[in-house]
Parts: sequence; C-alpha cells; structure tokens
Amino acid sequence: MSKIRFTKMHGAGNDYIYVNTMEQPVENPAAAAIRWSDRHKGIGSDGLVLIGQSPIPEADFTMRIFNADGSEAMMCGNASRCIGKYVYERGLTNQEEVRLLTLSGIKTLRLHVVDNIVDRVSVDMLEPVLDDETLFLPHYGLTQGTFVSMGNPHYVIFTDDVDQVAEMGRVLEQHPAFPQRCNIEFARILEDGSIRVRVWERGSGITQACGTGACATAVAACLCKKAGRKSTIVMDGGTLDIEWRESDGHVYMTGPAAFVFDGEIEI
Repeated sequence: MSKIRFTKMHGAGNDYIYVNTMEQPVENPAAAAIRWSDRHKGIGSDGLVLIGQSPIPEADFTMRIFNADGSEAMMCGNASRCIGKYVYERGLTNQEEVRLLTLSGIKTLRLHVVDNIVDRVSVDMLEPVLDDETLFLPHYGLTQGTFVSMGNPHYVIFTDDVDQVAEMGRVLEQHPAFPQRCNIEFARILEDGSIRVRVWERGSGITQACGTGACATAVAACLCKKAGRKSTIVMDGGTLDIEWRESDGHVYMTGPAAFVFDGEIEI
C-alpha cells in the first residue's frame, strides 16, 4: 500500500488538507476528501485542497478544492491564502504576488512577508455577482436575506441570533431557491462596527471561517447600509478584513494563514 504526503493548514480556523500534485497526484480526490476529512477516522478537516502547476501563462498555480462531503467547490478564500503561504515558504516561488487559477477565475494573492515568513495574505476576490440580491425566503420566521456570489453562492441574513446557524444552516443550504445548494451566513453588527458572522458552508456544515462568506457578508452589509466599504468580519476561528473597493468594484480580503502539521496517509 502506498502513501501520500500532505500538509494540514488553516486560515482563521477553516482547516484543509493540502497536497502538492506537482509531486504526487491524487487519483480520486472526491473519495479522498470524504475519507481523509473524517475527524474521527481520518486526518480531520473541512476538505481537501490540491495545489497544481498552472496550464496557462496567466497564472502561476492552480487550486482545486473538495468539501468534506466530496463535492467540488468553485473557490475558497481561506484556502487561497494558505496556498500563498505554502508555495512561498516551501520554496515553490520567490514572488510576493502569486496568481492562482481557480474554477471561479484567476485570483491574485499579495503576500505580506516578514523575515521570510508569510504573515498575512491579501486576495483580490474580483467583483461580486449581485443577481437576485434581495432574494426573500418567506419561511422559517427569518428576516429577508441578501444573495451574493463570490464565485460561489452565499445567502446572508442579518439577525441578533447568529447561533441559529446550527439549526437553520442545513435547511437553507438545500432550499429549493438554491438548485446548486448555497452557503449560509448569519451576521450581527457589533457595537464597535465589526460584524459577527457564523457560517454554514455548503458541503461541509458549520466551519470556523469562510473567506468567500466573509466577503459576501461585507458586500451585503454595504448594500443594506449596515456598514461602509470596509468591514472587519469576526468569525468563530478568527478575524478577516474586507474591502469592497469603489475604484474597481473588486472585493479584497486580508487575513492569516498557518501551518498545522505535515504527515503521510495510506492510499
């Protein structure tokens, strides 16, 4: 039986298993994501991320991400920051700007490097898509939410009770209004102007953080006039800084990335 090397990383508590496919391929990543993500019988994670060499000159590396249920995601902001740290500190690049090809387009990562260590990463998440931006689900006693796509779909509900994500997240993820399912955010404006958010991530359940979810929440808060163009998003696993820049319409996300451990697993 062969083994495959992996690295466990997290961005604000959103933890994934990372494999460098330029050195070793993963034949069935959907099945591997299900098995390896199991927190009792596997490595334990929110999913599996594959790092590859870009097939096009406009990007440097590729990212494929599989949720804990084996479904493939379009994009993950926290995982993209971790890839920036991985490729720089593991010597795959010496550039402090990295272009990452994802299923939702090329994302530009700007690495904040201190003494050869990537301290934080800023990601150009491109423009949000606001079709059906005031989608209303007249069920469950919830107030109106805001639909925002950041390359993947999000439904943001402002409420005083963000903990209802545990009860309502799964229900709303699979609501008929979302034929491809949806990420769900419950958000509350705090006294200092920051935004407390809890996330139900499509295909993974409650997660410690979600980068695209933080971006979607910041955009929704601005649209609903609950915040300005810059927001501090406080999630279960940490804090992310989001700017919806007026000059180009892009959303920029800045936050931490961290190594947890390296290992090998039998395949």
